[in-house]
Amino acid sequence: MTTQDLESYILFELGGTSYGVKSREVLHMEMLDQVTPVPNAPLFVDGVVFSRGQVIPIVNLRVRFGFPRQSHTLRTRLLVVQVDDRAVGLIVDSAREFRMIPAHVIQPPDAAISGLSGKFLTGIASMDDRLILLLDVQATLDLIETEAANTAGPAMAI
Repeated sequence: MTTQDLESYILFELGGTSYGVKSREVLHMEMLDQVTPVPNAPLFVDGVVFSRGQVIPIVNLRVRFGFPRQSHTLRTRLLVVQVDDRAVGLIVDSAREFRMIPAHVIQPPDAAISGLSGKFLTGIASMDDRLILLLDVQATLDLIETEAANTAGPAMAI
């Protein structure tokens, strides 16, 4: 196996499920601090935070993926990702694992996964007797932008 066959991921938990996002898409990870709500935002946009000199919109992935809203804990993390020229924070239940995942353990999402579920996944990795859903950050944020524009008007697009 060569290094070309490996991709590094930040693993996080959400609703009892393991997810992974390519580490090259993550600018940084931090504890969740003060969230400033934004009026008329879609339900899955908790507001904005000030992080490392920037005001960043934050998306609650629990709400976005249809899980019940939960109070933030000491384990809650903010993953700040970069897509194109913008930074967006993703609130997750916990994140503390960095993992190299070989390409041969990743399978494409099954055609039976329809709707949003199939659109935000790049694949599913099977490692150490667990499944890791690999998140397509670009597609997730594109879908969020589309829904935000539909629900709150063009000014609310992330």
